[in-house]
Amino acid sequence: MIKKPSIYIETTIFNFPFTDDAPQYRLDTLKLFEEIKMGKFYPYTSEYVIHELEETIDIEKLKKMKALITDYDIKILQKTDETLQLANLYISMGMIPIKFLPDALHIASATVHNIDFIVSLNFKHIVKHKTIIETELINAREGYKRVFIHTPSAVIQL
Repeated sequence: MIKKPSIYIETTIFNFPFTDDAPQYRLDTLKLFEEIKMGKFYPYTSEYVIHELEETIDIEKLKKMKALITDYDIKILQKTDETLQLANLYISMGMIPIKFLPDALHIASATVHNIDFIVSLNFKHIVKHKTIIETELINAREGYKRVFIHTPSAVIQL
């Protein structure tokens, strides 16, 4: 029997159920949340995501995004020194620019907490070939298991 995968839900995923400018990403994200509700995944996010969500200016949208966490019983991973150290390593190795530290923190958090997949629609720094390859290399060198980085459409096809 195949074990149920764990997924780390990155900040962008909480936005897409409430946007109309990218209909396919919205549909894929809604399907992902439907599959979470059906128990297909162990869902996680982190305090780093919560911090980013709280920068949302639209208070109603913020409430809806945060409600997804409780409505879908998404566990919140805590900040750790190990996560910060790994994120800083990603930055020092040139994987992600320092001004995008939160993106490095998402990858590091999923890695440190042994999550199977990162689900993201951040194509600038996370769901990017260079980031995927370098994450795998750095994580292997540092003794961590591989974390797969995908869009919702790839994960809902598991």
